[in-house]
Amino acid sequence: MVTNGIELLSSETHLNKLKGNIALLCHSASVDRNFKHSVKILQDLVGKRLIKIFGPQHGFVTDVQDNMIETEDFIHPYFNIPVHSLYGETRVPTTKMLEGVDTLVVDLQDVGTRVYTYISTLTLAMEKCATLGVKVVVLDRPNPVGGEIIEGTILEDEFKSFVGRYPMPQRHAMTMGEVGYFAKKNFNIDVDYDVVKMTGWKRDMMWEETGLPWVNPSPNLPTSIGALTFVGTVLFEGTKLSEGRGTTRSLEVIGHPSIEPFKFVDYLNEKIECDGSFVLRPVTFHPMFQKHAGLTCGGVHIHPLKQKDFRPWRISQLLCREFKNFLGNEFQWQDAAYEYEYDKMAIDLINGTSEVRHWIERNGDLNELLVLEVKGYDAYQSMRNDALIY
Repeated sequence: MVTNGIELLSSETHLNKLKGNIALLCHSASVDRNFKHSVKILQDLVGKRLIKIFGPQHGFVTDVQDNMIETEDFIHPYFNIPVHSLYGETRVPTTKMLEGVDTLVVDLQDVGTRVYTYISTLTLAMEKCATLGVKVVVLDRPNPVGGEIIEGTILEDEFKSFVGRYPMPQRHAMTMGEVGYFAKKNFNIDVDYDVVKMTGWKRDMMWEETGLPWVNPSPNLPTSIGALTFVGTVLFEGTKLSEGRGTTRSLEVIGHPSIEPFKFVDYLNEKIECDGSFVLRPVTFHPMFQKHAGLTCGGVHIHPLKQKDFRPWRISQLLCREFKNFLGNEFQWQDAAYEYEYDKMAIDLINGTSEVRHWIERNGDLNELLVLEVKGYDAYQSMRNDALIY
């Protein structure tokens, strides 16, 4: 059984890590196994020393749906503590926000994918805290997609953004606490940094093996299976296909109004070899908001059968290639701004390279994709190994 950092904080050893006045960076998934929120737990432990709360993208209460929809600062009506947004006018805590703070405690449930912005929020906060002498303490939580399997292309410098700050692959196989060490050790963040480690977590664990409850870390990840498929299906944010936002199984279903799903899956079965780790089920869905809102879409529901063998990044790239081939001119890349980047294509920011898009556009084969995927892995593994704490 896994015990999270927040559940271990009450020990004297860990409490002594929290110096002076404290701010807590957290969200709705910041709970213990009994669903008690971290703000309540920390208040019970340190009382009035907890003076500020910070919220990441999607807000402290995790109610904001989408890319570039911001939240504002406010005084929390129950806790009577200022709540500062790190996805509003700024994505970096300001000097004024951190005024009077000696320790920033970070308790965020990450999902193990480079583009999921909580690791960017963590590292940007570390950089700011380094300039002010504020200590950073991460209360660690499991990586829902495991700590061993690495997937996806390495981020190239040209495509750095809020959805990718460091040269890591899409599925990075680190916990939030380890990402902090990765940034500190490899990118010279001179901050006083510590982690309250979990107990009971093993690197090969998938979420269901942790014994912990799943609480949405963002509005469109209602299931732990969705966190696994998200490793790959997030790329469809870079297209004008629906990735199921506005449905109950977002980022598990992919489709388009022009597709008849049974015909499409028959087509896919001829193009994509299934290794038994997943099933592509024909599905019809009706998004209530976002892309193709109010229209009926046909497509696929991705069902992982063997989670430790399933490779969502690879499968999703193959699916994207075949959506393009099947739809022809009706297939389009997303051309709207993506996470405050206005000059680069969303698909390239998500993949961290333009090479995968070019592979899709030229109808490349699987072997080419696998060669692209592992470029830079040796260097990444070396950097990552220095950061691992489990």
